[in-house]
Amino acid sequence: MSILLNRYSRVLIQGFTGNEGTFHSSQMIEYGTLVVGGVTPGKGGERHLGLPVFNSVKEAVAETKADVSVIFVPPMHAADAIMEAANAGISLIVAITEGIPVSDMITVKEYLKSYHSRLIGPNCPGIISPEEAKAGIMPGFIHKKGTIGIISRSGTLTYEAVDQVSRLGMGQSTCIGIGGDPIVGTSVKDAVMMMMEDNETEVIVIIGEIGGKMETDAAHWIKENRKKPVVGFIAGQTAPKGRRMGHAGAIIGGTADTAEAKIKIMKECGIIIAESPADIGLTVKKTLNL
Repeated sequence: MSILLNRYSRVLIQGFTGNEGTFHSSQMIEYGTLVVGGVTPGKGGERHLGLPVFNSVKEAVAETKADVSVIFVPPMHAADAIMEAANAGISLIVAITEGIPVSDMITVKEYLKSYHSRLIGPNCPGIISPEEAKAGIMPGFIHKKGTIGIISRSGTLTYEAVDQVSRLGMGQSTCIGIGGDPIVGTSVKDAVMMMMEDNETEVIVIIGEIGGKMETDAAHWIKENRKKPVVGFIAGQTAPKGRRMGHAGAIIGGTADTAEAKIKIMKECGIIIAESPADIGLTVKKTLNL
């Protein structure tokens, strides 16, 4: 079973005809994702990759019944693209775009409160339900269908964890890259809550990093609601205070933002900690008693 995305999801691409949109749309189609068309204002009526191009998301939804949109729109226009998708009735919006201004994301978060749309991202690799569909830029070939749910703020570490889990003979139910920006649509806790209710996810893996309090919020929820084991890893254990490390959201603002503080709280809440990124797969395997 998967959450949010499956083989029946009808996927639309915003920024369809640009270089990034074209390349990753091709990869999604090749993986087996049901991509039904795309949006590029001014190019409505054309065809691209054998699929229809529309001027607006509303037109695309009316024609294709799309329920997922993947956004490859440049940063200065990406917030408008997210809000347009919500307004058109898209239920799952995946914003790959990096560099969206924080002020724009504040507006987007407030706007989405009026809609039944879930946003993943921005600045994220997206979501994949192995051997069913992917919405984003995750390399499909390393994934294998299974029962490990993976949630990560880091795209690169997502791929590392997936590869380890697959090589050890396990697989993934759904993998969600929630994004590395200070403001994201789906938090670690949001994703954990969904995976905790997924009957075919046996173990949840949380890959966090310094900055913010998403991991600790999730940990406190897990302590009170855990139905299955959770494995955690926090990147940035040697990061100096006040210096951003890679992601806009990965900056230590206080003692509670450090890797050490997060790991301590996660352990106290019953999360099994992998001490190194190289140990994530083996920690999961031990947790399953394989």
